[in-house]
Amino acid sequence: MHTTPSLLAELDALPARWEVQETIGAPVAAVTALLLSVAEGRVGDDNLLVLARASAARQGAMTVVAESGTVAYHAEFAGPVEPAQIQVDWARSRVAVQSWYAGVHTATACPAGTRVTHCVHRVLPDHPGFAAGIAEIGLRARMSRDLRQVLNVIADRLGC
Repeated sequence: MHTTPSLLAELDALPARWEVQETIGAPVAAVTALLLSVAEGRVGDDNLLVLARASAARQGAMTVVAESGTVAYHAEFAGPVEPAQIQVDWARSRVAVQSWYAGVHTATACPAGTRVTHCVHRVLPDHPGFAAGIAEIGLRARMSRDLRQVLNVIADRLGC
């Protein structure tokens, strides 16, 4: 699988199928620095935080690899699942991830600090990581839970 620099552009052209958002009482620059931190190496709370709670990441079986000459990455999994595509847009405080679903996390300033929004734009039912029914049953609840976990890590790191 090859990541193209247009993943964010592709997703921008699609409507959001599901959207959740939470607010954290911290400046957008501080939140963005942690939310968008992606580099080569093992996925965890300091690298590709939006996937750090995935079962493969918790087992140490997810690694980020940079795409040559781009702002794109992919996360490789131990086992038969195809790599997830990742693209970071620092200028617009966004990170896109495509595995069995394609979604974008965005940080924006708000009166209470920073609003982080997670939108899922596309579901890929033919992807080996897709489980039948998950997209329609409970995905929004799962997205809310996962976003709260991400923001709890950020709040802990920033002391807020």
